[in-house]
Amino acid sequence: MADIELSELPIGNGEGGGLAAVLVTWEGLSTTDIDGEAWKNNVAADVSVQVVGTFSTGGKVSLLGSNDGANFAVLNDPQGNPIVLTEAKIEVILEAPLYLKPGSVAGDGSTDLDVILLARRTIK
Repeated sequence: MADIELSELPIGNGEGGGLAAVLVTWEGLSTTDIDGEAWKNNVAADVSVQVVGTFSTGGKVSLLGSNDGANFAVLNDPQGNPIVLTEAKIEVILEAPLYLKPGSVAGDGSTDLDVILLARRTIK
């Protein structure tokens, strides 16, 4: 199964007019699309994730991270809970791995989820 491609939207107005943040989106994750394409985070440690769409029966998606780009593990929220979302929600990500991607999509045939990640630089 092919990975779902991501799209990146740089957000300006950072210090000195540089990059302030990046919005990364994976659209149309379903039960037949296991993972999203891995995104290389060379922007920031401050990252949140939002999931929207149709979860349907048993629908869920996890957020995965890796520092080597090959071995991924489920990331956690600030309370140490694994980020495995079963409803539309925004979560802050505790860890700051080099690579991030959505994975482990489950549900019935009508599951259709979008994962939106915001990575921003720490404001000085």
